[in-house]
Amino acid sequence: MSAKNKIALSLILTFALVAMAVSATCLIGCKGAGASRPKSEIPKETVKQASSAEPTKVKLETSLGNITIELDEKAAPITVKNFLMYVEDGYYDGTIFHRVMPDFLIQAGGFTVDMIHKRTKPPIVSEDGNGLKNDRGTVAMARTGEPNSANSQFFINVKNNGNLNKVFKDGSGYAVFGKVIDGMDVVDKIAAVKIAKQQPYMPATPVMINKAAVVKDARPEKK
Repeated sequence: MSAKNKIALSLILTFALVAMAVSATCLIGCKGAGASRPKSEIPKETVKQASSAEPTKVKLETSLGNITIELDEKAAPITVKNFLMYVEDGYYDGTIFHRVMPDFLIQAGGFTVDMIHKRTKPPIVSEDGNGLKNDRGTVAMARTGEPNSANSQFFINVKNNGNLNKVFKDGSGYAVFGKVIDGMDVVDKIAAVKIAKQQPYMPATPVMINKAAVVKDARPEKK
C-alpha cells in the first residue's frame, strides 16, 4: 500500500472516530472494539424481502449532476436494506460529500452543509466478505476499525481500490453493496473539485446530495 493511501485510510478512521464522539449513537458497541459481532438490527423477514427479480436502483440528485446506483440485494441484503431505510427516510437529502479524495474515493452520507453530524440508526453487521470488490464505480459502506460499525456513510470508488477489500488487521475490509450504472462522469467531476485549504479533503464549495430516492425507471439519462 502506498504512503498516500496509508495516510488516506488513517484519515478515514480518524474522521469516523470524531463523528462517533459527537454522535449520540454508540457506533462500535459499549464494550469497545474487542466486543463480539452484534446481531443485525434488521429483522430477518425484512432481509428476505430485499431480494427481487430486478435490482433496486437509487438515484442521487447532486449539485453537480445525477448518479444512479444499482444495489446488490443478493450479495449484501443487510447492507442494502439498511441503505434503503435511510433513503426512504429522506436522511440523505441535504447532506454533502464531506470527503473527496482524487484518484481514490468520494464519501458522503453523514453531514449537513454546516458540518452537523446527523443522528444515525444502530450500526449493522459487516458484509465485507460477500465477494464484491472495491473496484471503480462500486459503492461501499464507510466504517471504523470495528467491523460492525457502519451505519449511514458510504463511498464511491473512483478507481480500483483492491487494498480496501482486506485492509484491517483482522482481515476484514469495506463492504461493497452496489455499483454506479449511470453518472460515473458526475463521480469523476466530484472527485476533481477544488479542496478547501483549511479542511483536507473537504470541497471548497459544498457538493450537495439534494435528494436520494428509489427509481423504477433507471435508464441512462440523455447527455
